[in-house]
Amino acid sequence: MAASDMDNTELLSALHAIVGEVGVLQGSDMAAYEEGARYGQGRARLVVRPADVAQVQAVVRLCAARGIALLPQGANTGMVGASTPDMSGTQLVLSLSRLRSHCEVDVANRSVVVDAGVTLQELNDKLEPHGLWFPIDLGANPSIGGMVATNTGGTRLIRYGDVRSNLMALQVVLMDPPGEVLELGRALRKNNTGVDWKQLFVGGSGAIVTRATIQVHARPTQRATALVVPASDEAVMELLQAFERDLGDWLAAFEGISGNAMQAAIDHVPNLRNPFAPDDAPEFAILVELEANAAAKYSQLDLQEALNSFLEDQFESTIVNAALGNATELWHLRHSISEGARALGKPIAFDVSVPRSRIMEFCRKGRELVARDYPFLTVVDFGHIADGGVHFNVIWRKDATEPYDPAVVQRLRDAIYGMVVQDFGGSYSAEHGVGPHNLAYYQRFTPPLLQQWADGWRDRLDPQHLCGTVDLGTAKN
Repeated sequence: MAASDMDNTELLSALHAIVGEVGVLQGSDMAAYEEGARYGQGRARLVVRPADVAQVQAVVRLCAARGIALLPQGANTGMVGASTPDMSGTQLVLSLSRLRSHCEVDVANRSVVVDAGVTLQELNDKLEPHGLWFPIDLGANPSIGGMVATNTGGTRLIRYGDVRSNLMALQVVLMDPPGEVLELGRALRKNNTGVDWKQLFVGGSGAIVTRATIQVHARPTQRATALVVPASDEAVMELLQAFERDLGDWLAAFEGISGNAMQAAIDHVPNLRNPFAPDDAPEFAILVELEANAAAKYSQLDLQEALNSFLEDQFESTIVNAALGNATELWHLRHSISEGARALGKPIAFDVSVPRSRIMEFCRKGRELVARDYPFLTVVDFGHIADGGVHFNVIWRKDATEPYDPAVVQRLRDAIYGMVVQDFGGSYSAEHGVGPHNLAYYQRFTPPLLQQWADGWRDRLDPQHLCGTVDLGTAKN
């Protein structure tokens, strides 16, 4: 029976038999699953929410047999529309939000086996009693499966790496053979017995991630945080190199915040204050954090004293001001930037990366481009200076002299992404993936041979092209 031959009554009955009535949503109950965190809005045929791997297998077999397109979805916090159904109303959203019963912590191995639907906050809550955490620090609360599928990075990548760096094993449900479970890897840090197949599903597609085994880390026992003002753009890299040379064993974060970004958060997010008051917010500042794990009775190191001493040594040469404040307040400021930017107007977001040695040059040239060609727009940029990533957000302000124009937005995207890739040797998507939102740039900047390889891999995994949202060439993301 083809998909067109199976009406919703039959499909509902078949799905209820697999996941029960509580596991299927329709009508207005699907609204939260049909709209992305920032981009993407569509119409789902139905939403199915399996509660275990066996139910995922059965749903996949049903869809494969009937030719029904399905869209895997985690916590739906992505930024490129990859977890949002299209407007056809034919896709079955496969939400993994109920796949959350398994979370097995191996304290001695410093690892955890966790279901895909468990969120990052839930995982860290379970790890906390053991003095452990999964230190991928984000402004959102994604699911573990979604983090694997997008290879999440975050603000502490320089110390702990991304998801790929911490992934030990993976369980996926295949589209071909339909519903087959594939176990990839074990809870091992060393396993040199062939191709590391699990990595093909990290930041990729073509199968459904249902469980992950990840390396976790000891929670820091000491932290020291400061918001520092560099003496110049050129001083930023000098300061980073000095941190890595003198305090590299403890450096956990080195986050850049433009004055526009800082002021947007201060002006529009309750209970935020300017750390540099009564002075105005600086044109650019760096949120730096040190971490250590040694118990007090064994450690002669006081991180705050070490940080203070280091900053004193750097005054006038690389920095001109510093706010030594409450770490919670400073990180609240950093994580409030996106909310503040949205309050200014409609964000045009660019999640890009360049070699970190050129990140300040890129930000300067990007701002110059916007000021010259789009003076009615405002740049609100911030990002992960130490790993070369920057969220180069451009805001079409509510009070802009020009009405919002999608054609102008498209020209701006083409210009910024062209600069990133062609002039700076960078990436048009540092953390968020491809998805429908970045499809045109994937096709523009990815060499044809690599597109063919990706298509061939996808054809092998999902020959009917039922799983996903958008073609990458001929394959789907």
